[in-house]
Amino acid sequence: MRNKKKQATRNKAQEEGPKKEKGYTFFEDVYGVVRQIPKGRVTSYGAIASYLGTKLSARMVGWAMNAAHSAKPKVPAHRVVNRNGMLTGKHHFATPTLMEELLKKEKIEVKKETVVDFENLFWDPSIELSL
Repeated sequence: MRNKKKQATRNKAQEEGPKKEKGYTFFEDVYGVVRQIPKGRVTSYGAIASYLGTKLSARMVGWAMNAAHSAKPKVPAHRVVNRNGMLTGKHHFATPTLMEELLKKEKIEVKKETVVDFENLFWDPSIELSL
């Protein structure tokens, strides 16, 4: 089952454009999932890790998001928050307020660096991308 999910993510990533490197990296798998998060929704590092079959790798998903600024096509990294809806990755954007600004453009309310109504806005790739 896990391999089918990874393959679906890889297929989606292939549709989005050719890769410069041979093979796929964990970061590219993460980007393939993040590119599918709809506008106005958010997910967590842990949810992405779980979907990719690496449940204990939420921190590695965070590292991928930190490097996402150079990925092509673009990765909407602002839609990935921690398990409580907090904007823990905000310091890895061009400005400390950019992550919040991008979320607000998508009509996502943020108070005290936390997504308001996180439970209802949460997009779970294990459910939304199930085969």
